[in-house]
Amino acid sequence: MRAALKLHPRSSSAAVRHIEVEVARPQAGGVLLRYVVSGRIGDLAVPAVRAPARTDELWRHTCFEAFIRPGTGEAYYEFNFAPSTQWATYRFDSYRHGGRPAGEIDSPHITVERTPESFTLQTAPQWDVSSELGRAALWHVGLSAVLEERGGHKSYWALAHPPGKADFHHADGFTLELK
Repeated sequence: MRAALKLHPRSSSAAVRHIEVEVARPQAGGVLLRYVVSGRIGDLAVPAVRAPARTDELWRHTCFEAFIRPGTGEAYYEFNFAPSTQWATYRFDSYRHGGRPAGEIDSPHITVERTPESFTLQTAPQWDVSSELGRAALWHVGLSAVLEERGGHKSYWALAHPPGKADFHHADGFTLELK
């Protein structure tokens, strides 16, 4: 399934024209994500590729995110993927409450491709099929991105935005359903 991310109404970007995400649930124990950014990629602050490592606070710079709420409860997972190939996963009990590293998610492989007009980040995180994510027949998904330009300006993109400031954790952003 393909979906376009929307720029937050209080945000702006001189560098980015469009962001599209391909998302698929090919198996119970994983998800496939492919983020494609179109625009003047040379104007973005894209961190250099490093050794993959779990790293907190990736959202402070260019970062691609996915939020998955399995089933009908309030608990959800947050996935962060940086162009550096650093990553993080968290599990929350409810809206911004009870956040902790999600140890049941394996270290994802992240690939990046870059041209002057486009940037692509692809990843396919995996987990045990007996986990909460693996057992859920239905996922409510929010997809988002924070893009930093060379001067430090950030723009905020998501499938949907709740009223007010950018808030990717808000349930209003979990608009995509995957079975």
